[in-house]
Amino acid sequence: MPEPTIQANSVSSTAANTAPMAGIGLIILACLCFAILDATAKYLGSEIPPLQIVWVRFVTHVLIAAVLFQVWRRPGILRTRRPILQLVRALCLLGTTIFNFLAVQYLQLAETVAIMFAAPFVVTALAGPMLGEWAGPRRWAAIIVGFAGVLVVTQPGLGNIHWAAIYSVLAMLFYAVYALMTRQLTATESPTGMLILSGCVGALAMAPAGIAVWQAPPTAFFWVLLLSTGFWGALGHYLFIRAHGIASAPVLAPFIYVQIIWMVTLGYLVFADIPTLATLLGAGIVVSSGLYLLYREQRRKA
Repeated sequence: MPEPTIQANSVSSTAANTAPMAGIGLIILACLCFAILDATAKYLGSEIPPLQIVWVRFVTHVLIAAVLFQVWRRPGILRTRRPILQLVRALCLLGTTIFNFLAVQYLQLAETVAIMFAAPFVVTALAGPMLGEWAGPRRWAAIIVGFAGVLVVTQPGLGNIHWAAIYSVLAMLFYAVYALMTRQLTATESPTGMLILSGCVGALAMAPAGIAVWQAPPTAFFWVLLLSTGFWGALGHYLFIRAHGIASAPVLAPFIYVQIIWMVTLGYLVFADIPTLATLLGAGIVVSSGLYLLYREQRRKA
């Protein structure tokens, strides 16, 4: 009876090889959605208060997810075994959204995402004690190299740092905890339920502020952009949740570095922000570190 065993092992090995790669692909697509969301929020901020943008982003997030997944046909979809963790995770998502939307009003997209790239250090450091997912020395080395690329972009100490950078720092800290709790909850909670619950908490929490500062968008185009924030947010976080359901946090964490490519591109196309040589060099280092981690993951699972 050896053949069934060999076949089962082969299938298991194939699944083990595919899962991290699929998770990495999903996280890269999620980062593209987040980059589009940030660019949209920055553009809208010229005419609409940031807190209003945050509120509409969560309201449309909930509506789109509810229709897409037909929650009225799945009454148990919002049940959770860990309500406290769900609430804390949702508040972390709300926190990172608020502070990130505030930051993009003052900083270039490439600057905000560069600060956010400190998150893999926090995620990798806490994933061991919180999730039992310990990163090895080579993965740590690749993360440090990737962060060195971020330092090339930001060039700390060579110029004045805008005070709004604190918003990006706070957004980064909230994001790191959000990422870890997402990984923790995927073991017992459904991706759809997590997506809708986080949107509901954000929509309810931001309703008073969003209504208080409400300003009607000046044109139909601004209306479309405002309503699209929920689509990009919901899609990005759904991909984010699915990625953390099939791959570990230390494997996925460095690949948020790829977002700098999306942000630099959108900054140039939408806001005419021309990337400097330092930005391009740093981005190249970042991508190289991610490709090395991808190579190591393939070798490890081969």
